[in-house]
Amino acid sequence: MSDALRFADEYRDPDRARVLATRLAEAAGAEPDRTLRIMEVCGGHTHAIGRHGLGAHLPPNVEYVHGPGCPVCVLPRGRLDDAVALARDHDVTLCTYGDVLRVPGTHGSLLEARSAGADVRIVYSPLDAVALAAAEPGRQVAFLGIGFETTAPATAAAIVAADQQGLANFTVLCELVRVVPPLAALLDDPTTRLDGLIGPGHVSTIIGCTPYEELAERHRVPIVVAGFEPLDLLAATLAVVRQLREGRAEVENGYRRAVRWGGNPAALALLDDVFEVRDTFEWRGLGWIERSGYRIADRYAAHDAERRFDLPGIPSPDPRACRCGDVLRGAIRPDECRVFGTACTPEHPIGSCMVSSEGACAAAFRYGPDAGRSIVTVGARPR
Repeated sequence: MSDALRFADEYRDPDRARVLATRLAEAAGAEPDRTLRIMEVCGGHTHAIGRHGLGAHLPPNVEYVHGPGCPVCVLPRGRLDDAVALARDHDVTLCTYGDVLRVPGTHGSLLEARSAGADVRIVYSPLDAVALAAAEPGRQVAFLGIGFETTAPATAAAIVAADQQGLANFTVLCELVRVVPPLAALLDDPTTRLDGLIGPGHVSTIIGCTPYEELAERHRVPIVVAGFEPLDLLAATLAVVRQLREGRAEVENGYRRAVRWGGNPAALALLDDVFEVRDTFEWRGLGWIERSGYRIADRYAAHDAERRFDLPGIPSPDPRACRCGDVLRGAIRPDECRVFGTACTPEHPIGSCMVSSEGACAAAFRYGPDAGRSIVTVGARPR
């Protein structure tokens, strides 16, 4: 572990942010004419950066780039349309997380479907949906399983529980995705320039750090897994910049209090038992990416909503005015979308990035578009 990460890991004194910012300025000063673009992959990191105003602690030649780590945001409209159709057309009680309800689909959102009479319910855990199916065996109950490897084990546990209880009325619409393939796709894209990655903390509690090693080696980019406190993020940024200055491209674990290098063996075994990796999966803004999504394994096919119900399965592009896809690729900042904060707001969203609690547009709207960028004048010391 680098001294920067150890410094943040051992202490929680907010005053140490000044020390980290000073060290970051010194490290970045080695290449003053080059802007270092560091992507924070996780939407939770994006909101932490905005909430704590970490952009003000960055040197002028370092900037954060928002990544595709918001699971609600990356779900394409066609897949959301399947969920709306499941709730609206098949007399199914659809349970899901609250973030998903207001995401606009081609024919409206799940919230609008509920307003029109569909039975759509918010749950805090997929096991709540299993309990509902057990309590009402005459009702078809489906859970919209959405998220990265972070939430996938809970969905897998719900499928196993339903199978063990013999609940033939419980299914899952599986929209679970994997974090490494989209990062590889971004780094393979010649139009995307990323100098380093701040690895997602929550996902890494499940998959560990090992899966990032091939990315770092192949693309020559430093990857530092980080927690969600301000010092975590500043220390991870400093660790990335120091690797760049020293010509290194390695994976570092800056979230040792929660992340093991090899991940969570029990959770990984559960994923292997319940799911298979899809040959390809569509992502908002990134297109079709090989081996980037999960499907329910054949042994649990009875609980697969895609197999049980006739769903549209029709890809649908975003509205032309919406640039969520470009935000998710790090191609633009949220405020560079012409409908940001005007036609598109959290109350009346056009795109998913403005809806989710992990969305980059929602963060920029709430905390200001400059919260993730340096506002320090050239040559000035960090505040």
